[in-house]
Amino acid sequence: MTIQFTALPTENVRALQRGGPDAYGRTPERKVSDRDGMPCRHCLRNIAAGDVYLILAYRPFPDPQPYAETGPIFLHAQECERAAGTGEPPEILDSPDYIVRGYGGDDRIVYGSGGVIPTAAIAARAETLLEREDIAYVHVRSARNNCYQCRVERA
Repeated sequence: MTIQFTALPTENVRALQRGGPDAYGRTPERKVSDRDGMPCRHCLRNIAAGDVYLILAYRPFPDPQPYAETGPIFLHAQECERAAGTGEPPEILDSPDYIVRGYGGDDRIVYGSGGVIPTAAIAARAETLLEREDIAYVHVRSARNNCYQCRVERA
């Protein structure tokens, strides 16, 4: 099976970069990065020291429901190009491990699918999960803070 790591949709990101409301109806906060390593969820690259970035609440699900987690993410404040969906883990996944969890077609957690996975094993774990018929897509989330990083889908 072929998988692809996917970034946030450009149309959603452009609206946020232009001051549109986040998941809580608030304008994204603008900050200047004081270090490298702030992960942009659109280009899937780290925001460099000195670059302006946005902090906002994001819900990577189409509708509010009990499993539709909302949390903080970072984006470049200036327009950046959306990362191409590839089978390789993106640059932003530079911690030792991440939560990898499957979701069904109803956008709800598939129980028993989640775990803290070493970064080098994320692609293999996502591929294994996506072989299951009850899993429509996979989220990669921070193992320390549960922040959404990216989505993994069947290619």
